[in-house]
Amino acid sequence: MHAVQSMAYAGEVPWHGLGNPLARNQSIDTWAHQAGMDWTINETEVCFIAGSERRSIKAFPSQKVLYRSDNKLPLSVVSERYHTVQPREILEFYRDLTELGGFELETAGVLKEGRKFWALAKTGQAANIKGNDLVQGYLLLATACDGTLATTAQFTSIRVVCANTLHVALKDGSSAVKVPHSTQFDAQAVKKQLGIAISSWDTFMAQVKALADCKVSDAQAKAFLCSIVGVPAIQSQPLPLPVTGERTIKAIHELYAGDGKGSNLLSAKGTAWGLVNSVTEFVDHHRRARSADHRLDAAWFGQGAAIKEKAWEEALSLVA
Repeated sequence: MHAVQSMAYAGEVPWHGLGNPLARNQSIDTWAHQAGMDWTINETEVCFIAGSERRSIKAFPSQKVLYRSDNKLPLSVVSERYHTVQPREILEFYRDLTELGGFELETAGVLKEGRKFWALAKTGQAANIKGNDLVQGYLLLATACDGTLATTAQFTSIRVVCANTLHVALKDGSSAVKVPHSTQFDAQAVKKQLGIAISSWDTFMAQVKALADCKVSDAQAKAFLCSIVGVPAIQSQPLPLPVTGERTIKAIHELYAGDGKGSNLLSAKGTAWGLVNSVTEFVDHHRRARSADHRLDAAWFGQGAAIKEKAWEEALSLVA
């Protein structure tokens, strides 16, 4: 079973290879239709059948069922205090950003039959590391109605040479603006908070450049990989280490040592930036997953995202 129910993209085929192609600069209505986001989440009270002989239908007012308006598919059971965010709201968030702010929608879609949905837009920010290692800025907005994700706005970078994705820390040190479903989603308030954090791109790129200037020894690379995989480093053993997680460590090290896309660029060869990208490439493109769409879900929202964040933090510790 695929996790991606429907999706659309503009421009190049995304790194995960999923979705319906769209011409650039389409309307929000077109995006909603092509991305499969032109439906609403309806809600009704939870009911149950009481009695074994003379049955009667009783309501359970403190809970409600969320379901799709188009196919009536049930999505989740939530409390009466739950605030729903509609698929269309995720796209409408970008209307003024695309019409006035220079942003460009690039992908949008629905995961897990409608339980999770997102949109990703290019911000227009970009920088070259040591001449030909291009990194571009994006803004991801996603939510879920099954309890797995708050409504989350997240600046994300994509390294063009290999399409690796990496979250950008905001100015306050957090990785995202998150609005729990216990409160009302206020798009303008989120944009205001993000607006303050626009300067985080400059901070992020300064960190990337520092990583690209940071040469690492074999011992440092070995300790880094052991930390990411979660195994103790054994200083006397060469790479790859014959310990639990050997297969993962070996795969990531091979990407770092020359097999990874862009691994031989001046910015990445033997550097902390190269280590980060060996991990992000492994998570985004090679880590075992049931399908490409499950890998996408994990890389953006799940364990894969957590692994990449750990790699980023470990790499920054090499620079400090």
